[in-house]
Amino acid sequence: MELAELAASIRKGGRIGLAKGITLAENEPSLASKLLGLIGTPGRAFVVGITGSPGTGKSSLVDRLIEAYRKKGLRVGVIAVDPTSPITGGALLGDRIRMTEHAADPGVFIRSMASRGWSGGLSRATSQAIRLMDAAGYDLILLETVGIGQSDIEVVGVSHAVLVVLMPGLGDDIQVSKAGLMEIGDVYVVNKSDLEGADLMVVSLLSLFRGSSRSPPVLKVSALTGDGIGTLQDAIERIRAPFAAGDAGLRIRSIRGMIVETARGAAMEKLAVVSESSAGRLAKEVLAGTMTIESAAARLAV
Repeated sequence: MELAELAASIRKGGRIGLAKGITLAENEPSLASKLLGLIGTPGRAFVVGITGSPGTGKSSLVDRLIEAYRKKGLRVGVIAVDPTSPITGGALLGDRIRMTEHAADPGVFIRSMASRGWSGGLSRATSQAIRLMDAAGYDLILLETVGIGQSDIEVVGVSHAVLVVLMPGLGDDIQVSKAGLMEIGDVYVVNKSDLEGADLMVVSLLSLFRGSSRSPPVLKVSALTGDGIGTLQDAIERIRAPFAAGDAGLRIRSIRGMIVETARGAAMEKLAVVSESSAGRLAKEVLAGTMTIESAAARLAV
């Protein structure tokens, strides 16, 4: 399929075309850039990032949000970034099993991506996949990060709203996350709220924001039973309302993040094609004392 034909298919909402476009973004970023140049930047979709430590139930929460927003008639795209298999380089897709009931819904498009060593909980192709889903006419994009804890914060750059998911029983989760996740959330979700300690976690979270310049909602939710999902959706809608009304603030934040992620990806790709012989030659110079490691790294990055 030619790029122009593929772009036309994506703009018409074609699922096969969208799948091919995202595959192109993952495997051939230069061609994906040309494809996106043909498509343009619609900027219509509202992106909700969902992050938090492993085991907090992010995938189950995504499943509930898909259901809730489909009932409102919105087309929903899902990008689920998974850890990379050290053997195949592909994504470990166990969590996606929870979302299979939506696979046959033409108003839902679910795509898993391998992180492929990309830091910050995302994948190099994440921002391109968002733009492709946007071009395909999806109203809401749910972006589930790898779930790597405190450093899982890159999602804030490409999202319009960020949900930080926590759960009782993980011990020092709040203290560990304070310097990272606790600074980026627009909504804090205490999932598995039927577990002992949920109320205490809510109180602890609220105390973190007491006296600060911001006071994001802290909500108890059970993705298993559906309790609290309506309240969570209301919180998301309060953030989405100005976006839907045309407020440029959130759009600029997201576009700025995508610019940074795209530039970072291009730099990483350029570095990856540097031959082993070049690195080996520079290593010999460092060993001989004619060059420092910092100088060698700078030479390699040119």
